[in-house]
Amino acid sequence: MPNKKAAIKHLKQSEKRNMRNSLVKRSIKEIIKQGEKSIAKGDIKEKASELTHSLQKTADKAVKVGILKPNTANRKKTRFSKMLKAAGADTQAKSAKKAEEKKEEKK
Repeated sequence: MPNKKAAIKHLKQSEKRNMRNSLVKRSIKEIIKQGEKSIAKGDIKEKASELTHSLQKTADKAVKVGILKPNTANRKKTRFSKMLKAAGADTQAKSAKKAEEKKEEKK
């Protein structure tokens, strides 16, 4: 246990940050596990776009805050999309689908 006041404060801050960072990392792992369970059940086609969107959003926020390094987040997103493609699901996120629909409407 630290003796100085500043060291005690730093320890409290470290514990708080560690808890926050581990929650974000845990949520990313849970999204990936949801995808794996959906593939096992066979209903991945309905959930693929939702899971892809939530993984991209969570990973990008983690990079922005500094919880994950950019390459780590990109690697997790790429592996997840490869897993979904192998299962035969559409891996486009909701925002990408909407952008494509708008382009088609303009034509």
